[in-house]
Amino acid sequence: MAAASFSEIPALASAPRLTDSYGRTIHDLRVSITDRCNYKCVYCRTGELGAQYPELEISEYLRLIALFVSLGIAKVRLTGGEPLLRHGLLDLVRALARLRTIAGRPLDLALTTNGHLLDSLARPLKDAGLNRITVSMDAVDAPTFERITRVPGSSQAVLSGIRAARAAGLTPLKVNCVLLRGFNDDQIESFARFARDEDVVVRFIEFMPLEEGRLWSPEIVVPLREIVDRIQRVLPLVELPAREASETARRYGFADGRGEIGIIAPVTQAFCGACSRLRLTSDGKIRTCLFSQVEHDLYGRMRAGSSDDELRAYILRVIERKEARHHIGESGFLKPSRSMVHIGG
Repeated sequence: MAAASFSEIPALASAPRLTDSYGRTIHDLRVSITDRCNYKCVYCRTGELGAQYPELEISEYLRLIALFVSLGIAKVRLTGGEPLLRHGLLDLVRALARLRTIAGRPLDLALTTNGHLLDSLARPLKDAGLNRITVSMDAVDAPTFERITRVPGSSQAVLSGIRAARAAGLTPLKVNCVLLRGFNDDQIESFARFARDEDVVVRFIEFMPLEEGRLWSPEIVVPLREIVDRIQRVLPLVELPAREASETARRYGFADGRGEIGIIAPVTQAFCGACSRLRLTSDGKIRTCLFSQVEHDLYGRMRAGSSDDELRAYILRVIERKEARHHIGESGFLKPSRSMVHIGG
């Protein structure tokens, strides 16, 4: 299928303000371009490393993303699986960077990666037009990290990737750590020091029930309050104001002004009331929440011959049906049909 026609993307003045039925402004699109991964993290996947769902052509992702941008999406984050495995990634980033000029307004381009292949790709990604990068890293201690990823040598590869990304100017560079009690909760204080030593923003994430197996339980979650209290004992923190209402992380700076951490607490301090996100899976389905029980087949409509205007109208109808919130921890809660690796982080 042909790539998007850039000349047809509306200018800023004609782009609507995307809102759902709860009055939330939707401006953030996360796009999985593969559900393949070269890691097999214990809290994420139990199956094979190959793709479970089809991947679209790069030109098809481009057309779909351009539709969202034409409707007012201002942030696009490429995810997976592991997006650095995807052939054509640099071409996609270059094309998306052009949307800034064609659409006539800023477009924030970011990417989330496990960092294993980042050392050699950081500079090319920056040159292609990527703004920012987030690296998943679940332990500072190498043996702990490799016990989680189940890939020998992964710790040094990720550390090299982080340093290459920082040197390339993909900043502010964020490092995400999913905390699980009994797996890596002994790494909290080390990560606080890592944030200062490596000049990165470390963000701790409460473990959510999105794994392939049945590992999740409330007892495994390390809550925000505990994380803050433990870091305060060794490195005093000062809470920082949110940059925008829809920001998912609670921000904390170190009291001496050197460094920052964030805590994303969807389990104990849910932020659904200000959610600004949509997700597009690797096979072209819209998900309006990580925990949606329903997917909306945008790609299927495109393949059936729908025009861009018809696809935009469909996107708007889907946004109207965005859920009010998730129901983690409530009676009758159901995990989504896909795990996190197959949805896109």
